[in-house]
Amino acid sequence: MNLLLVEDEARVADFIQRGLRAEGYSVTVARDGETAVWLLDAHAFDIVVLDLMLPGISGQAVCQRMRSVNDTTPVLMLTALDAVDDRVAGLRLGADDYLVKPFDFDELLARLEALGRRGARSGLAEDRQEVLTVADLRFDGRSLEVSCCGQPVELSAKERDILKLLMTDPGRVFSRERILNAIWAVSEDPLTNIVDVYIGRLRKKLGPCGEGIKTVRGAGYRLSPGA
Repeated sequence: MNLLLVEDEARVADFIQRGLRAEGYSVTVARDGETAVWLLDAHAFDIVVLDLMLPGISGQAVCQRMRSVNDTTPVLMLTALDAVDDRVAGLRLGADDYLVKPFDFDELLARLEALGRRGARSGLAEDRQEVLTVADLRFDGRSLEVSCCGQPVELSAKERDILKLLMTDPGRVFSRERILNAIWAVSEDPLTNIVDVYIGRLRKKLGPCGEGIKTVRGAGYRLSPGA
């Protein structure tokens, strides 16, 4: 099961991530609401575990935005606030469940299992897949097929993820840090130039469509809408 964990406290995020991965979950971590929004736009998740108190965009705002764009991915809210009014407000914004910190890890697992069963029955993750098109470049989220000028292009999983991220918002500059966080769930480059290496591979494999991936010096990369 593919899960997005949105938690700004590093210690808490690390604990939850390690525990869930040990239980067989695939976990992507976002440290703030803005990163969570971009990850949700770029990827399909089975469940979102969303902390209420986040820097910048709050957990409530993230949940509210998800529902406003008809993203029905199950949301489990985590919070240190135990007031009934706070729980009710979160549920009314579109959260599916609510867990107050500190919590028992077994209870977290039980709630995730329940949400996972609900999502599996309705096929939510599959429904959120879409076909992205930028000029002659096409990405089919269901089949994971990529084509340039009608010709199929074979990409690795990470290359597809980077391409999809760029295609979600043509013309937007994505910093290396943003790409690292979205694709590798880290904030610093562990291999010094891993993003640059993957962008280079992507450009080469995409052929003429690869010319649309532009380097913005000192800022990052963007996909030209006229690629």
